[in-house]
Amino acid sequence: MKSGYTSRRRVMEAIEHKEPDRVPIDLGGMLSTGITAIAYNRLKRYLGIKGGATRIIDPVQFLAKPEKEILDFAWADVLPILREPKKWKLWTLADGSTCEVPYDFNPERMPDGSYIIRDGVAWIPPGAVIRMPPKGYYFDIIKHPLSDASNVEDLKKYDWDRLLVKNYVSPYWETLDEMAERCKKLYHETDYALMLNFGGNIFETSWYLRGFAEFLIDLRRRPRMAEFIMDKLLEIFKHNFREIIRRVKGYIQIVQVGDDLGQQNGPIMSLKLYREYIKPRHAELYEFIKKESGGAKIFLHTCGSIYVFIEDLIEIGVDILNPIQVSAKDMDTKRLKKEFGDEVTFWGGGCDTQKILPFGTPEDVRKEVKKRIEDLAPGGGFVFCQVHNIQPEVPPENIAAMYEAVHEYGWYRK
Repeated sequence: MKSGYTSRRRVMEAIEHKEPDRVPIDLGGMLSTGITAIAYNRLKRYLGIKGGATRIIDPVQFLAKPEKEILDFAWADVLPILREPKKWKLWTLADGSTCEVPYDFNPERMPDGSYIIRDGVAWIPPGAVIRMPPKGYYFDIIKHPLSDASNVEDLKKYDWDRLLVKNYVSPYWETLDEMAERCKKLYHETDYALMLNFGGNIFETSWYLRGFAEFLIDLRRRPRMAEFIMDKLLEIFKHNFREIIRRVKGYIQIVQVGDDLGQQNGPIMSLKLYREYIKPRHAELYEFIKKESGGAKIFLHTCGSIYVFIEDLIEIGVDILNPIQVSAKDMDTKRLKKEFGDEVTFWGGGCDTQKILPFGTPEDVRKEVKKRIEDLAPGGGFVFCQVHNIQPEVPPENIAAMYEAVHEYGWYRK
């Protein structure tokens, strides 16, 4: 249904805590609001969409790049700006359906049927190893390149320059200039809101490099090592953002950053530890991004139970929170809206992806969507999206029910 609103206007009004014509909708605006390839193929079959290509925009999570027909089906209002592959090849997914992967995606198949990717590709930290189990859906990191470091001198030996964006060079992927040209074209030729997928994950990249348990121990027992890693990353991320934003400034409205701070039953770390070590670096990076971008909105992806951090995140300039993991402790949407709804936009939380979307009935999904819209939509400050990526085993009828429900219940005025 057309209302005279453009997607870009709709999204920006929602972020500014106004009520546009309807709740804006995101499908694939960043790499945690999308749909996995198997679910995408099944959805296309369910909708009777033939032709086209299921192309993998993230080879670690096997996320599909939604095609125009799917974006229109969802009434999606947002597009991601990130480097995309330029050359593709066929790949067979775990369910036997096919997709296209980046041409330089060449995992090593092991005797047990698993796949290994070792050092040398742009989407994993240098020196890391990731693995997908037999018939698996995505890769997990199994070797952390700094796991054996015992002091700061060991950390200094790492080839930090390989994390600089200018060194991610491949004939099969866009250059920064090519990405920027595509961004400008999308800005002028479409009305989508454009989100720069930047990342800048200071805490997460630290533990990717060091190991999750090891880095948490560093924060408590070896803070000099933890601070060295985070400060190196802060320096690198600022350099990388400057390189990117000078090419796309004025064309993107939102900058996505990330750092998971929560788990299912509570935060990963204490608020005290966050304030002492992580928050100052988040604050410096986010202030830098806002200044360099000319005031683009900061979108923070942070999973789990993050209630205790929200006041601090707002204080350091976060405009948008995602994914609003409604099944996690203390993440009740009505309470969140009441306490923080005037200060931050909730981007997500529209449908639980742990139980309801994969295992509920279409009617369960419709009820869930209606509840979340009633909790989060009043007064603006809400962009609809399921809690995280739509997983492979989600029935297509449930995906359809989710979008049908937001199309029905998400109107402020028609």
